[in-house]
Amino acid sequence: MKKLIYLLVFVGLATISQPTQAQFKDWETKFGFSGSILFPENDFANLGLSGNNNTSFDWFKASWLGEGFFAFKLTEAFELSLNAGYGKYAGKAYFADATRTFGEYESTIIPVSIRFRVSPFDVSGWNPYAYIGGGAMSFSINTKPTINPNGSTKENGWVAIFPVGLGSEFALSDNVLLDFALGGAITSSYDLDGYKSGNADVWDSYYNASLGISFVRESCEADKDNDGLGKCDEEKIGTDAKNPDTDGDGLKDGEEYLTYSTNPLQTDTDEDGLSDAEEVKSTKTDPLVADTDKDGLNDGEELNNYKTNPIVADTDKDGLNDGYEVVSSKTDPIVADTDKDGLNDADEINNYKTNPLIADTDGDGLNDYEEVLKYKTNPLNIDTDGGTVDDYTEVTRGTDPLNADDDIVKIGVPIVLEGITFETNKSNVTPESEKVLMDAFKTLQTYPDISVEISGHTDNVGSNSSNQKLSQRRAESVKGWLVAKGISADRITAVGYGEESPRVANDTPQNKRLNRRIEFKRIK
Repeated sequence: MKKLIYLLVFVGLATISQPTQAQFKDWETKFGFSGSILFPENDFANLGLSGNNNTSFDWFKASWLGEGFFAFKLTEAFELSLNAGYGKYAGKAYFADATRTFGEYESTIIPVSIRFRVSPFDVSGWNPYAYIGGGAMSFSINTKPTINPNGSTKENGWVAIFPVGLGSEFALSDNVLLDFALGGAITSSYDLDGYKSGNADVWDSYYNASLGISFVRESCEADKDNDGLGKCDEEKIGTDAKNPDTDGDGLKDGEEYLTYSTNPLQTDTDEDGLSDAEEVKSTKTDPLVADTDKDGLNDGEELNNYKTNPIVADTDKDGLNDGYEVVSSKTDPIVADTDKDGLNDADEINNYKTNPLIADTDGDGLNDYEEVLKYKTNPLNIDTDGGTVDDYTEVTRGTDPLNADDDIVKIGVPIVLEGITFETNKSNVTPESEKVLMDAFKTLQTYPDISVEISGHTDNVGSNSSNQKLSQRRAESVKGWLVAKGISADRITAVGYGEESPRVANDTPQNKRLNRRIEFKRIK
């Protein structure tokens, strides 16, 4: 008998050490069978050969119980089972002084009970539990002791039974469990052993050591791979119930199906070139939309090919979305001013109609920004004023690119330098005349290859001879002013014409003032 107990303990310990695949909490119904060795507890179990409390198994005779059960899951920790069994309640009967033997007793027992079982721990590999229950047991005495000093006992009948015990389940496979338990049951009868003592204060009962096997029907919530999806959901979706990440994209199937609504069977749900995990964890793009920012480029192209921001339609904030820049305008979607001319790409395309890929659209030597914002010239026209000299040349030499009149000084056409005045009968240039002379100086400086004539003219007051000399001095005075500014004297000819070439008739003071003048004329 001791060897049998040792064997049961060894089997239990060995089973604990086995790896498990079962989910002890993820089941719906369970059924199984168990076999128990019974250790009767009655009048005889407390009487030894010496008359003292029994410390041996002298009273023991093969006593056993086979049971079947069907269990329902109530909560994660509680279950309810219906148990029914068949067995033998047997032993040896000795008198206290061991001088007289009463022989043996044996009864057939058929217990039926309802048990509540609690499994408070979620332990990997095994499932410890405790149980308590109540029910009824049919008994029938097959063999009685030889005498019963206190009268007859019942031969058969029904008694109440209250089982209680501790045990643990161990997984043999996903759906098969080994069950080992130690417990016992108290009955409401004194008659199971066929003997009633004088005190009649010992209810017949028994201890048991049981070993059983259970078959589990998993619940729809069973989640063996801990991916957040129950068994039924995985079957419906088609995912692998033993692999938490069926498509291997870095997201658990439960995350994909329940949280992100992505396809757990497809690494890249929106087929944009990025895995669902990349989109959720790294790029923060929408794994269900190939083009998160709706700029015309899918998220994978933006990140891998163009280095643009897939969640911002206009990465460089130039007013053109990334798709338009890449596909249509061919501009750089991460640089607002592709040609680096000072105008952003959208302004060039939408406002100025210039080429955002070429800094100087019209090729005149001025970049588009300078023409548009600095000189107000036309960036699409080399010669904005149409005066035959390009904008760059005019800007460089100091003429106005918006005024055609200053493009070329015409040969033989005199220009009256209005505003040059002289003191009466004097040739000194007055300070207020210098502004006008600066225009003449600027023209000579701008056109270094031309020669000019500075001519002096007077009204008809005074003699012709004196007027001619006065006009010559005045012309020489203007020439001297220009030479002093740095113009070569060889390029300037000073001529006095006196009163010979009046602009208007010398008949009024106003007209006479108009005739007192200096003219500027190109001669080569």
